[in-house]
Amino acid sequence: MTTTTAPVDVLVIGAGISGIGMAYHLKTFRPGTSFLVLEGRDTIGGTWSLHQYPGIRSDSDMPTFGFGFKPWTHRKSIADGHIILDYLQQTVSENGLADHLRFGQHVESANYDSQQGLWTVNTTHGGQAETFTSRFLFMGTGYYDYENPYIPDFPGREDFQGPVIHPQLWPKDLDYTGKNVVVIGSGATAVTLIPNMADKAAHVTMLQRSPSYVFSIPASDPIANVLNKVLGHERAYKLVRRKNISMNRGLFKMCMRYPKLMRKLLIANVARQLPKNFDVDTHFTPKYNPWQQRLAMVPDGDLFKMVSSGKASIVTDHIERFTKHGILLKSGQELAADIIISATGLNMTPFGKIALSVDGHALNLPDLTVYKAMMLSGVPNFVFAVGYTNIAWTLKVDLVCEHFCRMLDYMDEHGYANVVPILEDGTMERVPLLDMTSGYVQRAVAKFPRGGTYGPWAFKHAYEMDQERLRNGPIEDSALVFTPAAAPLSVV
Repeated sequence: MTTTTAPVDVLVIGAGISGIGMAYHLKTFRPGTSFLVLEGRDTIGGTWSLHQYPGIRSDSDMPTFGFGFKPWTHRKSIADGHIILDYLQQTVSENGLADHLRFGQHVESANYDSQQGLWTVNTTHGGQAETFTSRFLFMGTGYYDYENPYIPDFPGREDFQGPVIHPQLWPKDLDYTGKNVVVIGSGATAVTLIPNMADKAAHVTMLQRSPSYVFSIPASDPIANVLNKVLGHERAYKLVRRKNISMNRGLFKMCMRYPKLMRKLLIANVARQLPKNFDVDTHFTPKYNPWQQRLAMVPDGDLFKMVSSGKASIVTDHIERFTKHGILLKSGQELAADIIISATGLNMTPFGKIALSVDGHALNLPDLTVYKAMMLSGVPNFVFAVGYTNIAWTLKVDLVCEHFCRMLDYMDEHGYANVVPILEDGTMERVPLLDMTSGYVQRAVAKFPRGGTYGPWAFKHAYEMDQERLRNGPIEDSALVFTPAAAPLSVV
């Protein structure tokens, strides 16, 4: 038996940062708009409630990773996962969003009926089928597979006698006290785990095939803390946020314009925090240019401190196979291990693996083009948020939510019920939705919609461009077709 819920104006899929951000904007700026937030898990928070590995923390400063409408008041600028989760829970409580949340709703499919002007969303909840309907569908699902992280097929894995753990599936009862731990990987997760495990473990080794750029930043921002004390959180937050956006965008642009110079500076920053005889060329000199992959941030240089103390070490080599007591490397060296952590990244998946269709016709996402970085060509009443690769995710979420609320205002004012972006130039060059060379991006980006190269279809991970068109730009656009209720719309 299928349970059907009364129609709402907006269905929000996902109760992580994106979904909570949209819920706030609808509740605050569209008080007459009915909406529900469907979440597959039994709690809010997305990434920050899912991941339980030691030291889970933000990889962006919190004054920009936090919402624009809610000041970040904690002294830590690079914050632990549980502090971020508290912040999100406060957002829900302070704004009365809990009544709009529906947990345990695993969304299977969503179809837009152009005759009715409604999305029908099919879910399972406790083994029972449920159906929700709405005028608009907002996807706040992020871009990775929550159930299936990326774990390479390591030769000899079955021979290893200890546990092999992926951080996304971290067991709560894991005791690594006094154990030799090998962490495979060199990205943000690996450089977070190592300093946080090293004090309890006998020794932690980071095993990497090739180095990543690792950038040390203060865990607490002294300027922000002074401004908060002098001006108060509300007034200081805007200044700190603006400062951090300018600094982060400046760093990225310098890396793009002067990659050789920035490469030298980033590597020199690492070398000065390690012993003089440390082999920085082997272990911290990447083969790619800065920001072709995300910079791995380490607060207060904690990774370098553990390596310098001897509690952690770094090995750069390739895996031959797992053995009974560790890992045999191509060089012939064998790393002894009681526990192996496979910090090998994530699997990307578009829109939470939800089967999307219009009038019963399944959408082939790679054929679709992104409009203003938030809608899809030929898909009516559909909005999504995918954050930036080169600055804080939430900056994009705030802009998309603002623009969507302004679009709803515009539609109400003119008596419109439906809106669809139409791409008329079928010859326009298109670009990937994510622009990094990281393995997790390259493995899956072809499954995603693509961006365009000019006009409202132009897609770049550029906050300034999105701020201009989403926050300050007009809603009315020649690429958008608005229609009143019950007017048929078709996939283009």
